[in-house]
Amino acid sequence: MASDEGITRIDSWIWSVRLTKTRSLAAAACRAGHVRVNGERVKPAQAVRPGDEVRLRHAGRERIVVVSRLVRKRVGAAVAAECFVDNSPPPPPRLEVPVMGVRDRGTGRPTKRDRREIDQLRGH
Repeated sequence: MASDEGITRIDSWIWSVRLTKTRSLAAAACRAGHVRVNGERVKPAQAVRPGDEVRLRHAGRERIVVVSRLVRKRVGAAVAAECFVDNSPPPPPRLEVPVMGVRDRGTGRPTKRDRREIDQLRGH
């Protein structure tokens, strides 16, 4: 919980508040242009301050957060949730996966006819 009055790097902050799994992923996202602070593309060493809006495209969705507190070291999930205000749109609903046919244990490999029925169940 190292609160800092001065400057915190954007890649370090993104990692510290658990928006990315590793700091190197956060830095790579910055270099690739997937991170914007107040609408501007930033480099990994860009300073972030309370009140800044951070947009991060990661894992197929965009996260929009407003910095409320600076941290330098990675913190627990409960503390991390207090460090930003999440204004992200809700994630898209997950698609229902069709139920797959279950074979009894020890019945051996499926025959050609069985494979066709399995494919038909899967919708192929």
